[in-house]
Amino acid sequence: MTASELNDATPLDAQDCPEDNYSPDSPCFGKAAGRPRAADKEARREALLATAGRLFLAKGYSKVSLEMIAREAHVAVRTIYVQFGGKAGLLNAIVANGRQHHMAGMASMVSDPRPMAEILHDFALRFLTLVSLPAFHHLHRMVVAEANSTPELAETFFQAGPQLTRAELGRFFARPDIQAQLRDGLRPEMLPVFLINCLMGDYMTRLLFPGDEPLRGEALRRQAAEGLDLFLHAVRR
Repeated sequence: MTASELNDATPLDAQDCPEDNYSPDSPCFGKAAGRPRAADKEARREALLATAGRLFLAKGYSKVSLEMIAREAHVAVRTIYVQFGGKAGLLNAIVANGRQHHMAGMASMVSDPRPMAEILHDFALRFLTLVSLPAFHHLHRMVVAEANSTPELAETFFQAGPQLTRAELGRFFARPDIQAQLRDGLRPEMLPVFLINCLMGDYMTRLLFPGDEPLRGEALRRQAAEGLDLFLHAVRR
């Protein structure tokens, strides 16, 4: 989820009316229900997610209603329920989309034949690039600020982001060829968390302060290399 992706949605015209939006008070009422192409459906979905993401970051998760999102995105509230199940489902899709976008192009860690250090270095650069995005900073601050009053926000964020990353790393470290390179006695569930902590350091704490600059360029590459070196020295045979 980049800042450029959080742009305004394009209003739907008559021929773009959602198939499930034919109530008497809808501008689509009375229009012939056609079958939109897959590309059109995906474009509408992305536009809806972009609108929801922009509103969440601008106003806060708890202050944004489905009605507000629907009005801005020019869709019916029922459309949101059908596609995402509600506000938490929207947030889940926004976070998951952002993660997928920045990990795209990376070979599956479960089957990548490269040496362990190369695979993890690729992951480290992509991961730190993702968490250095301004949109991620705003999202992280929002989650921390509202987690106590809105538990579903923290739970949804964790499931769509950190939990997926830990699961992917867990499958990687479970590979027999990777396990053979690691010290005996290491708990498998500890390795993903330890790697992320080595890469991040105190970065997440510093993100709470608006004046801190995000990692970029050489500073990002240096933190990725130093964090990975610390991790490998601790876990390799």
